[in-house]
Amino acid sequence: MKLKTLALGAFFTVALAAFSQAKKPTLMVMPSDNWCQAKGYMKTFDNQGTTENIPDYDKALLEDSNLDNVISKINILMADRGFPLKSLSQTSKSIRNLSAEDQLIQSKTTGASLKESPLDRLRRTAKADIILYVNWQVSTVGPKNTVTYNLVGMDAYTNKQVAGAQGTGAPSFSAEVPVLLEEAVQNNMDNFCAQLQAHFDDLLENGREIAIDVKVFDDGSGVDLESEDNEGTELSELIENWMAENTVNHRYNLSDATENYMTFEQVRIPVYKKNGMPEDAMGFGRELRKYVQSLPFNIPCKLLNRGLGRCLLIIGEK
Repeated sequence: MKLKTLALGAFFTVALAAFSQAKKPTLMVMPSDNWCQAKGYMKTFDNQGTTENIPDYDKALLEDSNLDNVISKINILMADRGFPLKSLSQTSKSIRNLSAEDQLIQSKTTGASLKESPLDRLRRTAKADIILYVNWQVSTVGPKNTVTYNLVGMDAYTNKQVAGAQGTGAPSFSAEVPVLLEEAVQNNMDNFCAQLQAHFDDLLENGREIAIDVKVFDDGSGVDLESEDNEGTELSELIENWMAENTVNHRYNLSDATENYMTFEQVRIPVYKKNGMPEDAMGFGRELRKYVQSLPFNIPCKLLNRGLGRCLLIIGEK
């Protein structure tokens, strides 16, 4: 009986150690778009001729002291539960240092410059698995304050919501927003973290979801996705076969295709490369580009970044 008890205790000790060492998603805490809009922290961005309003995180961090404190408080709450975090302020500084270099990068063939939204650049630089968007509002009744909050976890690669928590804290004499927020979220934090972990466990088992577009340059070469190799196999079929062999559990969806383009969605790729670094759409796209350029068609390919979870492969030119 004593031996059985010792064995059972050893089993639970090993199980607990394995659970504590399980891989967890990397997070980044950011203010929600609604919060930025209400506070006036927005700026315009020219997205290939279309003007878009996007959050101005640098201005918000500089002018609103509560924001940095709230992010720090949530970072502490998540770190206490074993989740690694990336700093919004430090990542923003890195982007500012690199922005001047990015403006000098041009295509060898057409002289085109980089096209990437500031939010995509932020996510690519941070390489966070999940973005936590936080929004809060403080109400005062007599000498007491309450905070109503909304915390949303979004997959950084697909922009799909994977976790959520919201509520209103108990009235408190404290006037410090981070303290009010901590008191309000405590009851929901464990369930929120469980949702985050469940999503990440699914990524580890079934792969991260990205999208890849394949197009053809109109360069007069006559090569398109219906061009055949020496064995009569079309280029589009060769690409799809490669996709089936290199995705996790052969999971992808060819949502649309013609002789000039292919759109792959729900493409499941490994979360990590063989060297342990995080995998993303560009990294996976580079392997596809190498494969296409190795085919007997002997044509160059150009790979363009369309955000952390999407890329564009253009066949025909660099």
